[in-house]
Amino acid sequence: MPADSAFTRLSASARLVPVQLDGADLLLPDGENLAASLLAAGVGYLRHTPGSGKARAPFCMMGACFDCLIEIDGVTRQACMMTVTEGLIMTRPKGATNG
Repeated sequence: MPADSAFTRLSASARLVPVQLDGADLLLPDGENLAASLLAAGVGYLRHTPGSGKARAPFCMMGACFDCLIEIDGVTRQACMMTVTEGLIMTRPKGATNG
């Protein structure tokens, strides 16, 4: 995952914890918003639209748009409604949400 991002972490003092996205290791700030943390870590997209296949990333950050869908423990969830916890294993959704 690229480290370059237009987004920055709000708290530089937060403890970083290991997580995985599609098998790649990341260090994200414990307890912070998952979608925001992924953006700050340089993750460019979380899913593809079913129709056109275009990449989608967090947009509204309040649970209304569903552009930040991510699969955690086999369940598709909204990353903007989740917090970072140590050991998260995430995959980009497949099937109906990932055209």
